Amino acid sequence: MTKYFNQFPRMLYDLEGKGDSVVLVTDIFRRVKARSKIQNNVTMLDNYDVGEGEKPEDIAYKIYGDSDYFWVITLVNNIVNRYYDWPLSEYVFQQYCKDKYDNAEGIHHYERIQDSGPQKGNGPSDYSHMIECNSTDEGAGAVSNIEYERRLQDKKRQIRILLPAYLAAFEDEFVKLIRV
Repeated sequence: MTKYFNQFPRMLYDLEGKGDSVVLVTDIFRRVKARSKIQNNVTMLDNYDVGEGEKPEDIAYKIYGDSDYFWVITLVNNIVNRYYDWPLSEYVFQQYCKDKYDNAEGIHHYERIQDSGPQKGNGPSDYSHMIECNSTDEGAGAVSNIEYERRLQDKKRQIRILLPAYLAAFEDEFVKLIRV
């Protein structure tokens, strides 16, 4: 099992900029992105709904038997920032909405079913058939601030999981790419 940061190259860094306090540090600015061929390959990936309060480490342990594979979960799903890219717990979500909006139940926008294309969603959390509109448009319905934010959270809950059979090959590819 590859420890995530152990694979990153090291670099010399001058702590004070004077040339006399140079230390060897991990190059945390090095980035690797999962290839789009992998991200779009339905045979290598499975859908997964993140449960309440579940973290990448929890999912990695559940799927791969080791929480240190959290980085596979985040890399496959292009998660860079755990706070903004990962679904919030209900408590943190409520606090976030309270801090962001004066009135979480206030109207965020209006929407209606689009005139052309799909007329209904694929499941209860699919709103792709809806378009934003004016409050005076026929069929317009109000979407509250908290409902809007909840929809964003629901999208974040739908992630992809690399099937365990492909983990070793994925790990080998990561090690090659990160060291380039």
